Amino acid sequence: MSRPATFTPPPGTRAHRLRTARGDFAALTGEPSEGPVRGTALLLPGFTGSKEDFIELHAPLSAAGYRTVAVDGRGQYESEGPKDDERPYGQRELARDVLAQVAALQADEGTGRVHLLGHSLGGLVARSAVIEDPAPFASLTLMSSGPAAVAQPQQERAKLLQDALAALDMGQVWEALRGLDAPEDAADLRGDGEDLRRRWMRNSPAQLIATAGQLRTEPDRVDELAALGLAIHVLSGERDDTWPVPLLDAMAARLGAERTVVAGAEHSPNTDRPGATADALAAFWDRHPAA
Repeated sequence: MSRPATFTPPPGTRAHRLRTARGDFAALTGEPSEGPVRGTALLLPGFTGSKEDFIELHAPLSAAGYRTVAVDGRGQYESEGPKDDERPYGQRELARDVLAQVAALQADEGTGRVHLLGHSLGGLVARSAVIEDPAPFASLTLMSSGPAAVAQPQQERAKLLQDALAALDMGQVWEALRGLDAPEDAADLRGDGEDLRRRWMRNSPAQLIATAGQLRTEPDRVDELAALGLAIHVLSGERDDTWPVPLLDAMAARLGAERTVVAGAEHSPNTDRPGATADALAAFWDRHPAA
């Protein structure tokens, strides 16, 4: 789980509802303060995360000329979703939400093709959306998101979390997990910050159970993605226990993707080293303009 330094949007970033044909989604949008807009990027958070995970990227990316739209997915933090029905959280359903979000941006903002970024679980959803329909996208960035299911220890911990959510309420699970030495993006909920607890409590249990299952069982779809010929960027920290860095290196080679390793970062370079991460993203998008 990414741990943003703050949940307060920076100046120039607005909180709003992104209205789509598949419902409304909570969003944070950063706009360039001057000069032309070079492109629009849609940012998808990971498991147990939220749009706030990208909060330190908005200002540097806005300064580079990019509109950035970070969203909470269905049933995630401030976006509504059913609490006891896992079916709306199937990966294809979540991917279609992403396509609807892009369509809404293109209709309301006059946006062209969109740069799509997914962190961890968000990368699996982003990949599914691009495979479903690559036409609306200028590029895809997979941030700390691998070719298939997470590493075996994280699969086991995700299963423990699924079992706990099926038996206990959200408050009980939060208290049970605070003391665990759990992996990032699978069950690391040790933080005692009120913002982190509030975010956890507003997640849909059904969403968490369904997406934990996706982390445990995701098939390898790298060849499907490579066949699209889309500009792809694989970005990670220099250490990652969820998808080991050598696995991400090999995936990037299979994809013919650009590869960035952010020094000093682990599974969440967006919060570990936001400045270096924003620089790498802007440079990649500059090389692959949406026009």
